[in-house]
Amino acid sequence: MAAPFDLNDDNVVVIIGTGAGGGVLANELAQKGVSVVALEAGGRHLPEDFINDEWESFGQLAWLDPRTTSGDWRVAKDFSGLPAWIVKSVGGTTQHWAGASLRFQEHEWKAATTYGNVQGASLLDWPIDAEEMAPWYTKAEDKLGVTRTGNRPGLPGSNNYLVFEKGAKALGYDEVHTGRMAIQTRDDGDRIPCQQTGFCFQGCKWGAKWSAGYVDIPEGEATGNLEVRPQSHVARILHNDAGKVTGVEYYDADGTLQMQKARIVCVAGNSFESPRLLLNSASAMFPDGLANSSGQVGRNYMRHMTGSVYGVFDKPVKMWRGTTMAGIIQDEAKHDPSRGFVGGYELETLSLGLPFMAAFLDPGGWGREFTSALDQYENMAGMWIVGEDMPQETNRVTLNHDVKDQFGLPVANVHFDDHPNDIAMRNHAYKQGQAIYEAVGATRTFPTPPYPSTHNLGTNRMSANARDGVVNKWGQTHDIANLFISDGSQFTTGAAENPTLTIVALAIRQADHIAREMSAQNI
Repeated sequence: MAAPFDLNDDNVVVIIGTGAGGGVLANELAQKGVSVVALEAGGRHLPEDFINDEWESFGQLAWLDPRTTSGDWRVAKDFSGLPAWIVKSVGGTTQHWAGASLRFQEHEWKAATTYGNVQGASLLDWPIDAEEMAPWYTKAEDKLGVTRTGNRPGLPGSNNYLVFEKGAKALGYDEVHTGRMAIQTRDDGDRIPCQQTGFCFQGCKWGAKWSAGYVDIPEGEATGNLEVRPQSHVARILHNDAGKVTGVEYYDADGTLQMQKARIVCVAGNSFESPRLLLNSASAMFPDGLANSSGQVGRNYMRHMTGSVYGVFDKPVKMWRGTTMAGIIQDEAKHDPSRGFVGGYELETLSLGLPFMAAFLDPGGWGREFTSALDQYENMAGMWIVGEDMPQETNRVTLNHDVKDQFGLPVANVHFDDHPNDIAMRNHAYKQGQAIYEAVGATRTFPTPPYPSTHNLGTNRMSANARDGVVNKWGQTHDIANLFISDGSQFTTGAAENPTLTIVALAIRQADHIAREMSAQNI
């Protein structure tokens, strides 16, 4: 076990956040002999601590610190303090994610070139491509143990999947299977195989699903090179007169302000907290916040185009049984503008328990129609839509100086308006989702509006030119050589796929780059 690093040790890499980006980066650097201090705002929850109850688990894991929202999205109206369902825990949102692990398609790295000029969208090509990322994706798939990659078998199909698959085949869809999931399926791995409990969003009590919290973090700690400090809420990043970052101030578990010196700082607090931290770190030298010479910090927030479709049948489906999201239709993920929009979407199996159905799905006025659907909960099947949404400069995270958190810091305000492309895509997906269930005899189908999802992307985007974004192809900020962004906020565009695998692949690649640059004495 690592002896704790001294607060004045300015040779450590400080990583802020321990999720898919920060947790993986911390382990990868520790494995390479680099000294790492990882600061995590949340506590520590191992598989035995997880609670298989929706509301209690939500209270245990969700990030419930104050935030505010604006814009025309439904979330601002119905869940104004909860713009996304993300986790405050060692391991971040990998504690509660469903496990879907998909590579971006080749064209999605070059959305501006592929889609052309989309009015109102701030599309930009990534400064990396599919060929460059392929070996890193393979490393990520092996780390996560992703099914249907590297000779790992797929998960079995639940009833919810079987209904979904039968309807999809009836519509002529081909790319239908139980998904590429970061969930153990065999007895020969380091993790117990999936027990089909169905509480994937509440933390996997078996540890079958990969999480940075109970896989990468303990591996990193075992090297002696990683110290994790839970319940450490970072307030600001400090810098010297030369404009290099020198350390971070954070509130410890007792609420005492501490300062950890650093050789390099890597920010991995997700697309709300990462830009908020850069903006809250403004100084005389950087009056608009750190790494913000372009004015792009906080801009181009993406959350994926989402929505759900439920079908009611005359026989029980019991959709809550089995792995929550082990079921995908990928045929619509292509780019085919003849459908009336650019980019594409995935359809994935989903089930919510009754408490969350009641909380998230009633769009404010269904009344009896909604309650009668819940009466038939046993007979329901469910799917989730996830598609590429358009980046827009005006969709952004800013500081709300009128609302402060428990430490007196301005909170993040999240502003989001749907782009017309998002609406056209969602309507197409609703129609297809309903047709899938109708093809297998659904007595009723109903599309439901988007609720707070976990896919937070953009706000510190990657760009070839410093004027267009916040970081370069390595996640290194254009303005400050020893300041990195290591989470989904560096996404230039969102693609149609669930983002975790790409965040992990970028983190493994970034660790390689940082270790190389450190040994060359470049940073």
